[in-house]
Amino acid sequence: MSQQIISGTNQQSGVLTSGANISYWIDSAEPILFTPLNEDLLTDVVVVGGGISGLSIAYCLCKAGRSVVVIEDGAIGSGETGRTTAHIVNALDDRYSEIESMLGEQESRLAADSHTAAINFIERVVKEENIDCDFKRIDGYLFLHPSDEIKTLEEELDATRRAGIPTELLPNVPGGIHAMGPSLRFPSQAQFHPMKYLKGLADAVIRLGGRIYTETRATEFKQQIVVANDHTLTANYVVVATNTPVNDIVTMHTKQHPYRTYVIGALVPKGMLEYSLWWDSGDMDSKWVTDPYHYARLQPYNEQFDLLIVGGEDHKTGQAEEENIPEENRYSNLISWTQQHFPQVIDIVYHWSGQVMEPVDALAFIGKNPGDKSTYIATGDSGNGMTHGTISGMLIADLIQGIENPWEKIYDPSRITAKATKEYLTEVSNMTVQYLDYLSPGDIKTINELEPNQGAIMNLGVKKAAVYRDEKNVLHTYSAICPHLGCVVQWNGSEKSFDCPCHGSRFTTEGKVVNGPAKSDLKKIVIN
Repeated sequence: MSQQIISGTNQQSGVLTSGANISYWIDSAEPILFTPLNEDLLTDVVVVGGGISGLSIAYCLCKAGRSVVVIEDGAIGSGETGRTTAHIVNALDDRYSEIESMLGEQESRLAADSHTAAINFIERVVKEENIDCDFKRIDGYLFLHPSDEIKTLEEELDATRRAGIPTELLPNVPGGIHAMGPSLRFPSQAQFHPMKYLKGLADAVIRLGGRIYTETRATEFKQQIVVANDHTLTANYVVVATNTPVNDIVTMHTKQHPYRTYVIGALVPKGMLEYSLWWDSGDMDSKWVTDPYHYARLQPYNEQFDLLIVGGEDHKTGQAEEENIPEENRYSNLISWTQQHFPQVIDIVYHWSGQVMEPVDALAFIGKNPGDKSTYIATGDSGNGMTHGTISGMLIADLIQGIENPWEKIYDPSRITAKATKEYLTEVSNMTVQYLDYLSPGDIKTINELEPNQGAIMNLGVKKAAVYRDEKNVLHTYSAICPHLGCVVQWNGSEKSFDCPCHGSRFTTEGKVVNGPAKSDLKKIVIN
């Protein structure tokens, strides 16, 4: 199958990416587009999702000689893989001290082993498939947020060493960052250009006999049948690798919760900073269950500059107003943090945001979907999507082939972690409270208040409307009720989208779904 590059695709359609802001990765690589599905097919495995999880799974299964079909509702990498910062690490953002406390020492070691194996897997595939994706081995440094104490680093030092990671406590933070105090060094981490890596994986899947269809949305799941683009895919196994599982209505969406994270790309003169990964330990005073943290890395840019990519300022999806900091203002805060820690910055040239699914017990959900015999899922990546996605490839390929894998239990989607009960209840309570938005007054009272290129939620009697006025002054109006489980969506002024504050579904200004778990678009309505 030959790749078809389709130019001039409307960004707001959600085909190339899931927001109005374009990431450096999307901007610096050709779109990866194949023909849409236009016939019924019979295959061994259907993989739903064309990000790093879906393509890693497809690659591993194709290498094993399986017949594989991949479907993706946009372009390859148009979901969260194209909006990541692409840290490839065994330094987990939920901390090994927390994982060990919640799951046990043996489980913590297995988590470390799996993420280390994922780094090695990516490096091996890059070499074997000759993928030019700027892969580089580098060290990472965890340092203290001002609200945190040295005890955090000391506990993490002990926990990581018990898990088998040769960390080292340093008196400073190397690499050129302006940060006071000690740091914990994680050796032999890595980074790459995720879209170039996906291009290499996609090429390999095709070469190995796999089939890939883009602009192909799965709308129905019936055991071993997937309906997409009004055609039927019949398979022995179905794998749903869509950031959050679109085949599931409730179960998995109580075990993980959506957060929005923000990213800027800043120019730095070459040689001013060492290639490294940096993370602060997170805001201990945050209202969110996950302590929002900042993270940074370098990326080759041109002959004069490197691109410093910095992320952070997280909040629950659709709930930016809980901290009275609109989505648009998150970038200002991120720029201030960056200028404080990296005075070498010359100019800000990119900004975008991404969605992170946070599991209540720190580890992803990779394996058989609860209650299903032939359906597998990969979700709950937390802040480690590149390695969790790669682990998905190795683990799910083994499970489908009946090969015993030591990581199966720790990533089992059916697991219940008793020690995560507090986090679970906090997040579920937060989700439940969002249904009170039915009683809220709305963002505007009349449609005349809406400026061009602006969206809002407004009341129509007892109903809620999602309204958007485009740059040509044309009004677009939809029901504001998320078709997944009925939450009221909220306007995201940064990405120009309507976001569900309950489970993270997101919709374009045209009402088209670009993030699950919703499988259908917002319903069009007429406002008189």
